[in-house]
Amino acid sequence: MRVVKWTVTAAVIAFLIAPLLVVAIVSINENRYMDFPPQGVSFHWYAELFNDIGWRDSIMRTLVIATTSSALAVLIATPLAYALRAYDIRLAPLIYALGILPFMLPPVISAIGAQVFWLSTGYYNRIENVIVSHGIFFSTLPLVTISLAMEQMDRSLGEAAQTLGANPRTTFRTITLPLLLPSIITGYAAAFVLSLNEYIIAFLVAGFAVETLPIKLFNSLRYGFTPTIAAVAIVFILVAATVFTLFALFGNLLRFLGADAEILERDR
Repeated sequence: MRVVKWTVTAAVIAFLIAPLLVVAIVSINENRYMDFPPQGVSFHWYAELFNDIGWRDSIMRTLVIATTSSALAVLIATPLAYALRAYDIRLAPLIYALGILPFMLPPVISAIGAQVFWLSTGYYNRIENVIVSHGIFFSTLPLVTISLAMEQMDRSLGEAAQTLGANPRTTFRTITLPLLLPSIITGYAAAFVLSLNEYIIAFLVAGFAVETLPIKLFNSLRYGFTPTIAAVAIVFILVAATVFTLFALFGNLLRFLGADAEILERDR
């Protein structure tokens, strides 16, 4: 059975990694064509991402959107998760369900809803549209991580602080918030990575007026494949892998994915 388990595991890993290896090899191809194996080795296409103004602007624009929209997602999720846990709200399950609803729906539905909203306001084709839309859509991720942390938090800590004279604001600032910080960072990181890769919402709420990296990537594919596109894909993969590796090392990835807290504590 152990041999079968490792064989199946190795086959799955190979199946997942093989396409990435092909893309990585193509990204260092010396000529402009999708030759495999490559006819020569060159890192020119990675330099092209920063030398070409179109790619450079799309990268900077995407980083600005991901950074600010993730912060907005955390600002939305933190007070909501805290209120649902700290106060006896009768409709808390319903409110929580509404909080995670944007991420449960197909992205195109949320994107169309955001597009209709921005069109009705007359404020369209702006980078702010993408930031706000991503912030709302991806607030589900920090809401989940912070809510899980709130469930594990010992209520007696806050009660003890208030017994010693701390008001609710001081208790939140000195007790609750430091305990929630790892989960806040985890939620921010998850929202950041997904915002980097998001295409549908960005395209529908801002169109080609705000050309993020995914939009730039799809636009470039219309004119044929080049190793620059493969280089973009590898950069995306490296950023996502780095963030989620840090997520797994310093965050609570298994708990975020739904693992039982008692089992995790016993395994430690």
